[in-house]
Amino acid sequence: MTVTAIEPDLFRQLLRRHAAGVVVITAPGPSGPAGFTATSFTSVSLHPPLVSFCLDRRSSSWPTVEAAGHVGVHVLADAQEQVARQFATSGIDRFAAPTRWRSGPHDVPVLDGALAVLVCRVVERVHAGDHAIVLAEPVLGEHREGLPLLYHMGRYLKAA
Repeated sequence: MTVTAIEPDLFRQLLRRHAAGVVVITAPGPSGPAGFTATSFTSVSLHPPLVSFCLDRRSSSWPTVEAAGHVGVHVLADAQEQVARQFATSGIDRFAAPTRWRSGPHDVPVLDGALAVLVCRVVERVHAGDHAIVLAEPVLGEHREGLPLLYHMGRYLKAA
């Protein structure tokens, strides 16, 4: 019996059924900051603390993330759907108004209003198909109370 990979469209349809938290990843760059919306964020290890996220290597954010020594991970609050949409839109200045942000430690762009912000040192980038898996070690963090923004079946949802 020959086993073949499933078609990309079916793969997308299957994965849309997995509800995920929404994060925005930011990175400082010589030409200005870069950032993108991701649902591929996860914890990897407690000892040492490690997190990961994935990014398409054809993305406009990839060159900046590829070169960055540090990145910011922003766990979005349920009221931040517009932030998620802004950082998911191609061809715009994602850091323009109405986005509110400041330069944080290691020059990492820090977005206002997130439930949690982790400033992370990038420790490894692994090419996997057309994406890269970025492993990063949190070095600073802050959080506040609230509910997360979720993504399921192609829509943003508020946690109940």
